Formats: sequence, C-alpha cells, structure tokens
Amino acid sequence: MNGVILRWPVPIGTTVSAQYYKKVLQDKLRPAIRKKRRGLLESGILFHHDNAPVHTARAVTDVLAGYKWELLEHPRYSPDLTPCDFHLFPTMKEHLHGQRFETEEDIIQATKVANKNLDKCSYVTAFKDWLQRTDNCANNGGCYVE
Repeated sequence: MNGVILRWPVPIGTTVSAQYYKKVLQDKLRPAIRKKRRGLLESGILFHHDNAPVHTARAVTDVLAGYKWELLEHPRYSPDLTPCDFHLFPTMKEHLHGQRFETEEDIIQATKVANKNLDKCSYVTAFKDWLQRTDNCANNGGCYVE
C-alpha cells in the first residue's frame, strides 16, 4: 500500500527461471525491503505473487519459507488478482502511451517516471481493489472473476 519497493528490469535476453527469480528475491528484493521499509522483515512479510511455475518452483518456495514470509494463496488462472496486471501496468501504459523509445535505458527511465507519478492514494486504491477481487474470487468458489 505504500508504493513500489523494487523496480528491477530483466536484462534483454535473460530467461526468468526459478534460479533467476530466487536470486532477485535474495539479492534485490530482500535488501530493498530492509532499506525502504525498516522493520518490516522483522515484523513479518505477507508475500503475494501468482502461480507462474517460476514462482511455485521448489527453489523459490524454499527461500520464502527460509525467510518465514507468509505466502498468500493465489487461485489458478486468476490474472484479475494480480495488482500489477489490473492496476500498475495499465496505469503505466496510460502514461507511456504514444511514446517511442530508442534504447532500453529510455524505457527504464520512462517507467521510473510513470511509477513516481503514482501517488500513495493510487496504491491504497489498488490494495482495496485487490481485497475486493480476492473476496469476489473466494465467494465464487475460486473461479476467475473480472
């Protein structure tokens, strides 16, 4: 609800495997949480990501279990429950619409600006929308809802 903790562009040509994702969790996300949300690692993390095979791989689940992060369940085939998909990316698309980029660095800088243009209210709204969508899914037997 307090905004983006980590923006990490995947380098061109990189395959996002379980090992790559595990390394990002260990070397990028965890240090970013420690830096930007002091005390959160000690008080407990509720972690949410979808059911992509990379996210559910043993290497990843072992790391999260080792951190003692509580992993929130994500129903299968429910992209409507991923805040990046229903809120962050569409909002960024609006900001980036119609622009042309010459380099990868231009894209990275433009997405940073788009993220900075999101105020705290936007993240609170996304979190509330996520809770409502999760509730709708639970009330619908775990089926896809839009």
